Amino acid sequence: MKYDFLVETYETERIKVISTWAMFKDEDLTVRPHPTDIRGRSFHEQMVHQCFSEDTWFRTMLGIDVSAPPLPTVETRLEFMKQYSVDSAKRLSVLREKDETWWETDAAFFDVRRPRTWIMVRRLCHTSQHRGQLLAMLRSLGHEVYSNYGPTADTGGLMQNHAPTIYAYSSVEAILEGEAAGGNKTPIPGVGDKPVTERPARKGT
Repeated sequence: MKYDFLVETYETERIKVISTWAMFKDEDLTVRPHPTDIRGRSFHEQMVHQCFSEDTWFRTMLGIDVSAPPLPTVETRLEFMKQYSVDSAKRLSVLREKDETWWETDAAFFDVRRPRTWIMVRRLCHTSQHRGQLLAMLRSLGHEVYSNYGPTADTGGLMQNHAPTIYAYSSVEAILEGEAAGGNKTPIPGVGDKPVTERPARKGT
């Protein structure tokens, strides 16, 4: 099916969401980009938004209802990861059953109608946007940042310097098991002796 790439992308994106949440600590729930500015969602609010937003989009725009409350009963970091893991796995299973006609059919997108292919691309971008905000928060907190698409400063720096892509865990199951045990992430080398940006700051500036 020519739209398998959308299903495969959603499959990897759900893993990236859970992986990003795993890089935070339990005590980070109330952290905001700026501590006195409520315009920026806290880590907790970001997880709530991801779960509510994805549930709403899939139910009302794509007609996929997992028949479960979008939020965990107890709103801890690990319980959010478990809830989103289960719900997104159910959505993935339904998506795998859809044919090309379903994907090409128009559906409601807020006050307009668009093909489901278009809506799915927008959903993936929406998720990626919020995950990017969280990755920036991780850096501002001084936490290690594992690969989400490619190398990071903590996995060795720039791709052109042959820095490796290193994920914190190998699968969703490994993430949940590792974090439930207090954390069992893959070791990473950290910043080496090569620049981690294409425009490294000069000494004294």
